[in-house]
Amino acid sequence: MVSRLKQLRLDLGESQRQVGEQLGIDPNNLSRYELEKNQPDKETWIVLADYYNVSLDYLMGRTDE
Repeated sequence: MVSRLKQLRLDLGESQRQVGEQLGIDPNNLSRYELEKNQPDKETWIVLADYYNVSLDYLMGRTDE
């Protein structure tokens, strides 16, 4: 199963490097987040939700809306 973070990034057709550069997040960290090996801190969750224009609940898998 593809993580929501990865699916959202792929839907935009962007690489981890592109997203990382735009958000100031190390692409290696994005990879770990997408593989669910690490969890972003609260501020990073918010940045990612804003970037992908989704709710935190959606991004964290608490809702499908």
